[in-house]
Amino acid sequence: MEVIYILLVLLLVVGLFVFFLYNTLVRAITKVEEAWSQIDVQLKRRADLIPNLVETVKGYAKHEKGVFENVTKARSAILSAKTVKEYEEADNMFTSAIKSLFAVAENYPDLKASQNFQDLQEKLSGTEDKISYARQFYNGNVRDYNITIKSFPNVLLASVLGFGPSEFFEAGAEERETPEVKF
Repeated sequence: MEVIYILLVLLLVVGLFVFFLYNTLVRAITKVEEAWSQIDVQLKRRADLIPNLVETVKGYAKHEKGVFENVTKARSAILSAKTVKEYEEADNMFTSAIKSLFAVAENYPDLKASQNFQDLQEKLSGTEDKISYARQFYNGNVRDYNITIKSFPNVLLASVLGFGPSEFFEAGAEERETPEVKF
């Protein structure tokens, strides 16, 4: 009879462990998903600013068609991305395209002086800051979640319960390069 009680207590302890582990993992993955949605919101906000920026620049630099096409493609890539990797690639494409757009703007003093252009540039800069903070928040939550599922004894059950590691949002090669500053 004692053996049955010991087995029941052991079964109860294992059941409680699985129950609490599952709830911990659900909380952690939900935080990762919430953090990802913040990145998504900011990337969409940035993508929504682009058409106005392109139209403003077009008014001054009509012959820069290739630059406008690249910015439009990059915007479409961001809006259609579904995975972290696709967002990273689209974000790298966008960063390159927007740098080209601002390089074009440098050649047009009237454009740089335009209040509309300055406002859009300021909004874009603020959005870039928000994207940066959202990435940090996301990566922090991914870190915590991945530590939780890889820690012992959680690692024994996490994959059985359907929880796998999440991907970090990483900077592209272009963002890792040191910018060239000339005076």
